[in-house]
Amino acid sequence: MSAEIQQLQTDSAAQPVLLSQDSGGVRTLTLNRTKQYNALSEELLAALQQAFDEIAADRSVRVVVLAGAGKAFCAGHDLKQMRANPSRAYYEALFKTCSRMMVSMTRLPQPVIARVHGIATAAGCQLVANCDLAVAAEDAKFGTSGIKAGLFCTTPGVALSRNVHRKHALEMLLTGDIIPAERALSYGLVNRVVPAGGLDAAVAELADAILAKSAAAIATGTRAFYKQVEMGLLTAYDFASEEMARNMTFRDAEEGIDAFIDKRKPTWRHE
Repeated sequence: MSAEIQQLQTDSAAQPVLLSQDSGGVRTLTLNRTKQYNALSEELLAALQQAFDEIAADRSVRVVVLAGAGKAFCAGHDLKQMRANPSRAYYEALFKTCSRMMVSMTRLPQPVIARVHGIATAAGCQLVANCDLAVAAEDAKFGTSGIKAGLFCTTPGVALSRNVHRKHALEMLLTGDIIPAERALSYGLVNRVVPAGGLDAAVAELADAILAKSAAAIATGTRAFYKQVEMGLLTAYDFASEEMARNMTFRDAEEGIDAFIDKRKPTWRHE
């Protein structure tokens, strides 16, 4: 991680607000504002943005894991910091900054897995919905609870409505009710729910499954997925057909098909 990110992380606190660790092609980013339940302060948003910008250009990173330190994944925006800056201009700049960070996650060539424990509420729930995959501990809880404080979770609703059925999304947004992990699983907000003690193993299992695949195919496929999902049906099929034809010309695709025909394990070009 660059010195610039480290500086951003420590400007307003004695300890870094974002931790980064690399292991075998997996970069784990850990939200580290434990006393604030990892609420998204300006400093944490800036650190996340710079981390994602670096990851996008780093081919050694194959998978990203987003986690939270302490008792929670993320409790949303830092409301105390927001109320200390009561101006429309500040709020607009803050939400645009957060939205840019969220969009940059979906544009990464590497899949992002949320490792969720404790609470994931408001913008924290948005983070989970915004990740490509999510694994939750059995005791994890989710909600878009802003409405209880008179604030409709409009920006979290963007990611939420692209993950779950509209009626489920609107129930969460309109009531602010906290839902358990099993219901989040049934809604499609998370991929797996596991005992707390098995959370790391379940995340590693997903990461390993991705690491075993072609990096080039994963990158082009993830980008195409998010692009086509916003298109009309015919446009999406035209675009997807072009993408598949392009993917077929990749060295990894040639190797993978030859390996399938030869009944052997493929050797990917991880560059």
